[in-house]
Amino acid sequence: MPGLITPQAASDPALAAPRLRAPAGTCDCHMHVFDPRIPTPSDAPFTPPAADIDAYRKVQTRLGLERVIIVQSLAYGADNRCMLDALTAIGENARGVAVVRPEVSDAELERLTAAGVRAVRFLMVPGGMLPWESLPGVAARVHEFGWHLNLQMDGRELPERAALLRALPGQLIVDHVGMFKEPIPPAHPGFRALLDLLEGGRAWVKLSAPYAGGQTGPPPYREIGVLARQLAATAPDRMLWGSDWPHVFTTQVRKRPAEDDAMLLDLLLDWVDDEPTRNAILTDNPARLFGFETRVDPRS
Repeated sequence: MPGLITPQAASDPALAAPRLRAPAGTCDCHMHVFDPRIPTPSDAPFTPPAADIDAYRKVQTRLGLERVIIVQSLAYGADNRCMLDALTAIGENARGVAVVRPEVSDAELERLTAAGVRAVRFLMVPGGMLPWESLPGVAARVHEFGWHLNLQMDGRELPERAALLRALPGQLIVDHVGMFKEPIPPAHPGFRALLDLLEGGRAWVKLSAPYAGGQTGPPPYREIGVLARQLAATAPDRMLWGSDWPHVFTTQVRKRPAEDDAMLLDLLLDWVDDEPTRNAILTDNPARLFGFETRVDPRS
C-alpha cells in the first residue's frame, strides 16, 4: 500500500532517506518505547509491540534525528519505568513526558525531574489515567518543578474545555495537530478554539500523527495538511514535530501496517514552505521548550 510499510521495515536504515534534510539538533518530540520485560496492566488498551531503543536508533539514523522526547505510553499507565530506562540509555539528548497520579509525592517528582522528565501527560481518551477534574491540581504541582502539560484529546471538544486550559499555569503542548477525530474544515469551532489557545502565547502544537485525525489513507493527508499549514503560519515559534514511532495507533488500534517514518518527516515540506521555519520547528523550538542547547548546523 503506498506510503505504508511494515513495522520492521520502518526501522531499516537501508530504506530511502527522507527528502527533508534534518538539520543538526533535530528533535523528535513524540515517540514511545516498549520493553517486553516490563509488564502491562491487565486492562491495558493494547498489547505493546516490540519497539525498544535499539530499534529506534535505526530510525534516528535513517532520518538524521539527534534529540528525542520519549512519551509515556498509555499501555503502561503510571508505571514510567520503560520511559525512564530509555532516558538513561540515550542520555543528554533525551527528555521525557511522564504520567503521574494526583497523589504523586514531591520526592517522586524530584526523581523524575532529575531523570530528564519535563512534562506530564494527560490523555483524555478511554484508558487515560487522569480525568479532567484532576488537571488543575496536577498542573499546579508539576509547574513547581518546571514541567509542561502535554494534552491529548479529541480536538472537537476544545471549545468546552478552552477556559479551563487557558487558566492552567505554564506551557501547554497539544498532540497531533489537535487530534480531531474526524476530518474538519478550518472553520470548525474546535480548530478555532485551538488557534485561540495558540494566540494566547502559552500553547504549542505537535505536527505529528496525521493519521490520528480521522483519516486512514496515505499522504498527503489533505484535510490535516490544511490545518497544519494554518497552525504553522499562526505560531511558527511554537510548532513541534514528532514521528509518533512506532505508530501504535495504526498498528495496534487500526491493525494496519505502520506509516513510513521518512514520509512523516517529509510532510513538513508540504506544511511549511520555507526552510528556516522548518528548521526552527525541528531544532530551535524544542530546544527552547525542553532545555536543550541551541545547535548550529555546520552544513548551513
